[in-house]
Order: sequence, then structure tokens, then C-alpha cells
Amino acid sequence: MPRSYRVAILGATGAVGTELLDLLASRNFPIADLKLLASPRSAGCQLSFQGECLPVEVVTEQSFDQVDLVLASAGASTSRLWAAKAVAAGAVVIDNSSAFRLNPEVPLVVPEVNPQAAATHEGIIANPNCTTILLSLAVWPLHRVQPIQRLVVATYQSASGAGARAMEELKNQAQAILQGEAPQSEIFPYPLAFNLFPHNSQLNDQGYCEEELKMVNETRKIFATPNLRVTATCVRVPVLRAHSEAINLEFSQPFAVEKARSILSQAPGIKLVEDWQANYFPMPMEASGQDAVLVGRIRQDISHACGLELWLSGDQIRKGAALNAVQIAELLVTQSWLRPAVTLAR
Repeated sequence: MPRSYRVAILGATGAVGTELLDLLASRNFPIADLKLLASPRSAGCQLSFQGECLPVEVVTEQSFDQVDLVLASAGASTSRLWAAKAVAAGAVVIDNSSAFRLNPEVPLVVPEVNPQAAATHEGIIANPNCTTILLSLAVWPLHRVQPIQRLVVATYQSASGAGARAMEELKNQAQAILQGEAPQSEIFPYPLAFNLFPHNSQLNDQGYCEEELKMVNETRKIFATPNLRVTATCVRVPVLRAHSEAINLEFSQPFAVEKARSILSQAPGIKLVEDWQANYFPMPMEASGQDAVLVGRIRQDISHACGLELWLSGDQIRKGAALNAVQIAELLVTQSWLRPAVTLAR
């Protein structure tokens, strides 16, 4: 008999939450029951799932009773408040926030990179930061063949990384500027339309922001290489959806460009996009809505004999968040690492 699972989405009305709903439906995840959870602000809303309108409930102590799997995307403070309660009720939590990513007892998983880590979960699995997921997909296939000595990345991050309200703010700012009005900023500290600025997360004493340190520390954990030399510069750009990254890789020996291109063209989750004659490479507009991370402009670093350069664009809401979480859930199901289940008659 097939097994189906009782699933809850925590943060169901957000940009990632609604994407989770679409992916669970389109990928035919085996669901016996689906519960949509959010803050009191969203209570009473209804969301569509497979032709049915489901109510959004306020999350409470009883919300996780008879739930097998929780897909959480409601922010770190909310996850810290509710994840342990969900696990105590018998559920496995796949958490999209930063709350547990660097906890040594919580696996941090990108299914194309370190699927075996999911088997070690004790109730919580962390979904990496969006920029780290996209980076990992492009870099891991090369690292497996020839270990990277140093990784330098600059990100070009869309408004979607700050949520649905940030995307609306960007639209409103662009419209205001085009009408000759002053743009208003509530979600971002500065106008993003027709502008860009270094990522506005908190800075440390070394001048690195939280977003940059996430890329450093999470990449090391996912690759199981704690001493990997990584540095990042993260920038907000006036793009609605999908992040881009410029990546410089340093190896101990030269890495042939054609070899790298061949490896990445066959790597899971990657789509090679290169037309050198037309100067055509990955763009966020074309990555939006796609599951694959677009990678291209692979070239020799002219400043270092053992260096490679590459460029990528990937949908921050899909592979950078919701899709990676659903793929982790699918991994748990296929490998029987999701213990509770409901067995249904055909």
C-alpha cells in the first residue's frame, strides 16, 4: 500500500509558503492531510491546493498533533519558538530559516550535494540560505573532482530574498520614480528601484554582514570542509526574483575550462547557458520560475593559473528555498528517513 504523510506548512501565506504549496502539488508529494499555519495576521485566509480551498490556521501548541512533516518558512524567531514543539509532537521539521543551520546536531542539506546528511537528523533538518544553495550546486561538482583551495563570490540578490512585501515595494518604488515621485522604503533601508546597495544585514567587527557569513559558514558545513577559504560580498540589486552570483575558484592545480564545462553540463540541478558569440549567459529574468540553476561564462582566471571564473542565476524562491525543502522531504520519503507515516488503501 502507498504511504502518505500528514504535512503542515508553517508560514503558508509568505512567498516561500505559497511556492511550497505549488511544488507539493506539481511534484505529487504523497499527502494524506495538509495543514496551513501562519500568524494571527493571516488567520482566516484561504489558499488553493489541488483545486481545494484550504483555511489558514493560527499556529498553536496543538497545531502539530497528528503531523508527520512540517515545512517551516516563517523566520528564525518563529522556528525557534515552534520547531521543538513540532518535534516533540512526533513531526520532522524542514526549516528554511537561519535558526538551526550552524547547529552541529542539525544537518544542513542540499540534496544534490550531501543527501546522506539528512539521515542523521534528530527531528530537524535545516535548509541552507538561498545564496549558499545556488553556490553549492555550481561549485560542488567541481570540488568533488578537484578540491577547491579558495572561493570568492559576489552576489547580486533580488528583492524576493526579503519576501513578498519587498517585491511589492520594489514595484511601487519603480512606479513612483517613473512618475517623478520620491520612492518610499519600508522593507529596505534605502530605495532599491534603479539602485543597489550592499546587503543590509548586520555587520560584524570585521566589516562582514550576516548574509556574507552565512555563505562562508554554511558552505563549509555542507562541503564538510571546515577550513575551506571562502569570502563573499553580498549586494541587493533591483531585480524582482532570482539571484545571480559571480564566482572565482582557486585550485591547487590548473582546472581545464572544457573539463569544468563538461562536468557542469551533466551536474544535477544545473543548466549550462553559454553562447559566446552572442555574449549570452545566465540572467535572472530567464532563471525566474525555473527549477534549474543557470550556469555559464566559465572561463580561465587570467590572474591565476589555477583559477576558474563562472556566473550563475537561480530562482531564489524555488531552488533557493521552497524547492530545496521539498526535495529534502522527497529524500526522506524515498529513503524511509521520515519515520511517521499513514498507510492508505489504494
